[in-house]
Amino acid sequence: MILSESWLREWVNPDLNTHELAHQLTMIGLEVDSVTPLAEGLSGVVVAEIVSATPHPDADKLRVCQVNTGTETVQIVCGAPNAAEGLKAPLAQPGARLPGGVKIKKAKLRGVESQGMLCSGAELTLSEDHDGLLALASDAPVGTPIDVYLDLNDSLIEIGLTPNRADCLSVAGVARDLAAVTDTALTIPEMVSVTPTIDDQFPVDIACPSKCPRYLGRVIRNVEVAKPTPLFIVERLRRAGIRSIDAVVDITNYVMLELGQPLHAFDLDALEGGIVVREAVDKERIILLDGEERALSEGTLVIADHRKALAIAGIMGGEGSGVGAETQHLFLEAAFFTPELMAGKARQYGLHTDASHRFERGVDPELAHTAIERATALFLEWVGGEAGPIVDATAKVELPQRDTVILRRSTIEQVLGIQLSDSEIQRMLTALGFTAEADSALGQWRCTAPSWRFDMGREADLIEEVARLHGFDNIPAQPLGGMGAATVEREDQTPVSLLKHRLVARGFNEAITFSFVSPELQRLIDPELDPIALRNPISSDLAVMRTSLIP
Repeated sequence: MILSESWLREWVNPDLNTHELAHQLTMIGLEVDSVTPLAEGLSGVVVAEIVSATPHPDADKLRVCQVNTGTETVQIVCGAPNAAEGLKAPLAQPGARLPGGVKIKKAKLRGVESQGMLCSGAELTLSEDHDGLLALASDAPVGTPIDVYLDLNDSLIEIGLTPNRADCLSVAGVARDLAAVTDTALTIPEMVSVTPTIDDQFPVDIACPSKCPRYLGRVIRNVEVAKPTPLFIVERLRRAGIRSIDAVVDITNYVMLELGQPLHAFDLDALEGGIVVREAVDKERIILLDGEERALSEGTLVIADHRKALAIAGIMGGEGSGVGAETQHLFLEAAFFTPELMAGKARQYGLHTDASHRFERGVDPELAHTAIERATALFLEWVGGEAGPIVDATAKVELPQRDTVILRRSTIEQVLGIQLSDSEIQRMLTALGFTAEADSALGQWRCTAPSWRFDMGREADLIEEVARLHGFDNIPAQPLGGMGAATVEREDQTPVSLLKHRLVARGFNEAITFSFVSPELQRLIDPELDPIALRNPISSDLAVMRTSLIP
């Protein structure tokens, strides 16, 4: 996951520089793979507007542009296909420096003078798009330094998360852990509850509560999809590797990055009857937003209306019900899908999306209501509209249950070899969102994990949390204690691992093979046996389970 440092610091701002912050994240288990300054070495680039664009007299693919810099109009020769009158784009003026040390000078292109260079996103290292100029918003102030306008005093922090830490697939999740370890206040943006102004509802029925225990939906009418996405949302999406599509889709993606809850907006006018969360009929077909038609296998969870499948639940929406330029009314969805039943479903259809990445690892089941309110408020602010009440279909008995785990002070001391005060342990647990009831007499805590942690089931898990926040660097290294004793080992109790080492020492070789082979090879070895085929093989050469040690 790629995280904007400036966005993270809006949530929690410890007294650490960028390098120290990255090290702190790594030491609490959120391993930082890289830290990239957003526009290091950039200077002399401003917001500019193309006043006119005419063909180059001696080159078919070049245009001669008159460009307003805010202080004067200069001539720029440009080959970008989207260079046109009225476009606002970054202009590197003579003397400007681009990332990588490139210095801009006046030059002649095919005999026509160019007083600088209009820039693409790739040339500013802001994206990988080389195909055209970086188009800026129509209200971008001409003459403003581009690093000021786009707030480029930022670093991108790439975090390699382990599968059990799905709670940190968001700014809020990382900020929560960082606030806990640095004992810094967490500043949560205001999440207002939107008061409904219309009574419109769209019915929701969950036919598979074990797979989808919670589904929230809300009607929002009279939105203006054509309105531009606000710059701060576009920039934060881009820095996370997500391209801007339209204001509605951008806002749902923004809330997903901010809070960790994937959302989906349907075109309400394309829905018939009501929403039904059900399993697909075998070979049921759907065209997804990627334009590809797929035949669904029986058991795949879909979001449907009373006539057709609309989306593969938690993976990707359908083309026929997606938001488009003509959309006026929305049905906004926020749901919880059981992680164990989501695992592998996206891969089965050759897909991997930001939503599936989160749902198959586990999304906070209590987050849907906050996320749908947050997205609704942003919709009303930036694309207008009128919101109806939230329809909440929840099967509480199917939601994940959080068991109480006993954490003992004596076990912490035994495992970690350190002594911490009761107040410090209580602070750590509370900061991480645990409900911890202290029993001083017994020297223990009755702990219940927060709804966003799916990996807390044993006392050892809680001890690991204490170690993370105390700091692994702060746990002293100590020599092992205890007295050794010579014993006679019974031959029938010799570990298999030791027997393997003894055989290798005597010249034997151990063959470790895949449990899977290609169907063709399997037929050569055991032509009369019908092997078990894998539903989702990682390769066609590893598609069936072997029935023999040969080959």
